[in-house]
Amino acid sequence: MTRRIGLWWVTGVLLCLPLISMVLMPLSDTSEPRYAEIARLMAQSGDWITPWFEPGKPFWGKPPLSFWAQALSFRLLGVNEFAVRFPSWLSMVATVGLLIAFTRAFFGRQLAQWAAVVYSSCALVYITSGAVLTDPFLVLGTTFSMTAFMMARHYPSLFWRYGFFVGLAIGLLAKGPLALVLVAGPLLLWLLPNIGGRMVQFRALPWTRGLLLTALISLPWYVMAEIKTPGFLNYFIVGEHFLRFIDPGWQGDLYGTAHEKMHGTIWWYWLQATFPWGLFGVGLLFLNLVKKGVRAVIKPLADSAQLSYLLAWALFTPLFFTFSGNILWTYILPCLGAFSILMALGWRKWVEQSQWKFALNTRWIAALVPLVLVLLSLFAYVSPNHFKTEKGLVHFAALQTKAGTPVYYVDERPFSARFYSGGTAELLKINEVSAKLDNSTLPVLLAIPKKRLNEVVHVLSVPVQKRYENKRYILFEASPGLAQTAMSIVAN
Repeated sequence: MTRRIGLWWVTGVLLCLPLISMVLMPLSDTSEPRYAEIARLMAQSGDWITPWFEPGKPFWGKPPLSFWAQALSFRLLGVNEFAVRFPSWLSMVATVGLLIAFTRAFFGRQLAQWAAVVYSSCALVYITSGAVLTDPFLVLGTTFSMTAFMMARHYPSLFWRYGFFVGLAIGLLAKGPLALVLVAGPLLLWLLPNIGGRMVQFRALPWTRGLLLTALISLPWYVMAEIKTPGFLNYFIVGEHFLRFIDPGWQGDLYGTAHEKMHGTIWWYWLQATFPWGLFGVGLLFLNLVKKGVRAVIKPLADSAQLSYLLAWALFTPLFFTFSGNILWTYILPCLGAFSILMALGWRKWVEQSQWKFALNTRWIAALVPLVLVLLSLFAYVSPNHFKTEKGLVHFAALQTKAGTPVYYVDERPFSARFYSGGTAELLKINEVSAKLDNSTLPVLLAIPKKRLNEVVHVLSVPVQKRYENKRYILFEASPGLAQTAMSIVAN
């Protein structure tokens, strides 16, 4: 009993620790402040149909579920880092709840505790649980569907029988049609070896009414989005869901750059995402293969409907992305629930059979990732200028000038500058700097990228004074009344 209580305490601490980083960590470019700014614009404008990349430019890259949640959180909790990250944390907690329900139903209460510990302390899960991303919402949807599919036959309540289709709708509104692939793929992979025996599981679901429910929840937004900004469906369906994955150098991305990687990189990402448990699991698998042989290890997995289901769920996502070059490590997230349950099974069996005294204490491996990230968060809070964030510079500028005076970012304007300035940070191209200074009668604040400093200095027409510096930018105040010249400042 003490061990069970201990595991629940470990799970509770693991779930709550991301809250610390959510408060302390500034939003660092590029993904977090980009999505945070989209949500801020949604909360500010009240436009709940079209997410806006910036005023006048719609964001067609993702559906709106995460932005809806984040914009609502802004309205309830104010515009700050914790508010915009809180919905991701709630999604992670709900996902853990689903995994506990699944594991408890088929493998028992204690294993459910072990699975929750493993899942909550995987590197990717822990990081994304407190990050401004769309992926936690996608995973909530796919986990709901995958859990409900198996639960519907053994526990045929309305919650589980229709939960499968609600999960599909969540995925469609969080990430798009990819959610359907990430659910249908593992199901087909699990079904094919034993179609006759496993079709009964499919018959437990109300497919006609369920799919109608999915359509009623998700499709209205797609229709309204296309009507409001024509061209959305072509870009999102064709570009984001086909060209992005089959063309490693896809140049059609309107909001970033393609992530061209070598085929098979997804497995390296798998090791990173599952750290530290992935390495531990590979080691346990190797020991079992050496000790028992391949057949003795694989046969129990193949014979058990639940274990083979988890195996298909855990393997489909990395297999699917193996031959895709345009990938990110967050793509691994949908399979980590199944991995965590399988890892918990192997881990518990090893602990119970091991003669090593330290075996039981391996649960403290779960503290590795949280400890490192909490320390990193404390460091970021104390020294934010070591990170790619404009929080400090924007706040400093706001204290130095009259209300409403903008900071001009020269050459490029980071998303974190847009977010922390509430959209008031403006962009100046290098060839526009001189004219701006000549036409201004008041001091002007220029955030100049360090890598372009010499180029900008040569076009300055008035003296400048250095006021602030962070990792990427130097903030200058330009004013005709200043004594120092631009060239002397740079020389010094």
